[in-house]
Amino acid sequence: MAPELLDKHLGSLATILSRMLDVDIFPWLEVKRRPTKQERYRSSTIVADRLCGAVAEPIVRNAQEKRQLALIEKYLTGRGYKLKAPPAATPLTQVEPGTFTFRLNVLVKPSNAEAKSVKIPIDAVIQPKAAKLPHLPLLIEAKSAGDFTNVNKRRKEEATKMNQLKATLGDRVVFILFLCGYFDAAYLGYEAAEGIDWIWEHRLEDIDRLGI
Repeated sequence: MAPELLDKHLGSLATILSRMLDVDIFPWLEVKRRPTKQERYRSSTIVADRLCGAVAEPIVRNAQEKRQLALIEKYLTGRGYKLKAPPAATPLTQVEPGTFTFRLNVLVKPSNAEAKSVKIPIDAVIQPKAAKLPHLPLLIEAKSAGDFTNVNKRRKEEATKMNQLKATLGDRVVFILFLCGYFDAAYLGYEAAEGIDWIWEHRLEDIDRLGI
């Protein structure tokens, strides 16, 4: 790259970084002076903590989901259900009664009518024993959270998924959140307004009310 072009691109990067930097973490930037040793230590500690959180969060979330699905499996097998994935290309309404599966991809219509259909993963799909085919199974999304802030940032994800499921499967679709951790009234109210119900992990027996 030519030196002049390189300087131009580096200048653009520096401008963006300067706008994004938090002057509360790097206070010396606002007054244009060199940082003290204590300020550098404090700032590097904050940045390291945030980086660790960003890296650890998905690891913890995935481990929590695995644990939650194991709880559902234990509960269902204790009631005579079988862990059995439906054959490929089986319509959702033809899932065998008395079976359940995890992480099933479901083909749905996107919100944009002109866009192609997409596959979305469903954490748990349960077909009640008493179901008479064709019958929509229960769809469950495992969710865990270590604080209130993060869930309110992500609450639209479930609403979008619910709207896609309704557009594809109809209004009778049952989409349930399986919750563990910090979910406040704001989050729950938002989901309820979208027609989404939930079950708390410590009250797994509430799943019986869905016809299990």
